[in-house]
Amino acid sequence: QVQLVESGGGLVQAGGSLRLSCAASGRTFSSYTMGWFRQAPGKEREFVAAISRSGGTTYYAASVSGRFTISRDNAKNTVYLQMNSLKPEDTAVYYCAADPTLVVVTQAADYWGQGTQVTVSS
Repeated sequence: QVQLVESGGGLVQAGGSLRLSCAASGRTFSSYTMGWFRQAPGKEREFVAAISRSGGTTYYAASVSGRFTISRDNAKNTVYLQMNSLKPEDTAVYYCAADPTLVVVTQAADYWGQGTQVTVSS
């Protein structure tokens, strides 16, 4: 079992940057595929980015490709989401997810963090 704690959210102006972190408990972090999802008010939770166990393969939603970068440090049990050129439509609660068996993290992931709020002002 793994526990996930997100941090790094906040208020930023459009065009700005934020880096989210997700710290995981446990000694088998490298065996989990990881990802980020977000949920805006009144909308369903959506996929943002995912990363393989080794960090060698990444996946992005079309809406964030070229602006966001997902990475992981298995020695620190942490996954990151670097968000650049932020837009008001990026405003949402961002969730970290982990799964021990999925090749790519999806909404069916076993473990979820509590979320961190990102607000982008225009």
